[in-house]
Amino acid sequence: MGIFSRLSDIINSNLNALLDRAEDPQKMIRLIIQEMEETLVEVRSSSARVIADKKEAQRRLSRLQDEAGEWEKKARLALEKGREDLARAALAEKQSVSEEQALVEKEFTALDEHMEQLSSEISQLQQKLNDAKAKQKTLVMRQQTVSTRMKTRRQLQKDSLQDAFEKFEHYERRMDNMEGELESMDLGRDDRQKLASEIDSLAQDEGINAELDRLRADLQRDGKAEQ
Repeated sequence: MGIFSRLSDIINSNLNALLDRAEDPQKMIRLIIQEMEETLVEVRSSSARVIADKKEAQRRLSRLQDEAGEWEKKARLALEKGREDLARAALAEKQSVSEEQALVEKEFTALDEHMEQLSSEISQLQQKLNDAKAKQKTLVMRQQTVSTRMKTRRQLQKDSLQDAFEKFEHYERRMDNMEGELESMDLGRDDRQKLASEIDSLAQDEGINAELDRLRADLQRDGKAEQ
């Protein structure tokens, strides 16, 4: 079963509402257009059959009208010849033909009304189809626009991230350079401090040695004095 089950469903349908409810409006509009085109072919085929039926009914009407006229002439001739019985029989045949003619006229009228209805429905369906195709073009354009905008936004985001990474790397390099400068300023400072410390230690050792020599001298003097 298609999207629409009857022609009236298509004519009375709200395309915007259908598309709003659809998960995939592009797919939905394609199916709607396909359904409309198929229905339009069917309705036009029905119209062709109705037109053929109208032509046939018109031919039957013409034939019956001629036949009724002929029976009218025969009844008149029979009456002129004094054959009332034949005139009555001819008029009876004319009445029968006239009754059939009345039925065909009703049939023709019904076909004519049906044709007018089909013509109106074809016009409405064609308008719906045109609207659907216009909406399809709009959807395609909107999709292309959205795709382009999304692509542009992704590119902008990518560029922003790349710029952020580059800035971060730049700041890292600056920090590395600053740390390198600081470390370079400290180069040799430890050696100088170590050297100064060793020299200070030597001076300290000399002072201690001098004190030891003094104490030794004092002890030697004290030992001599006791002897």
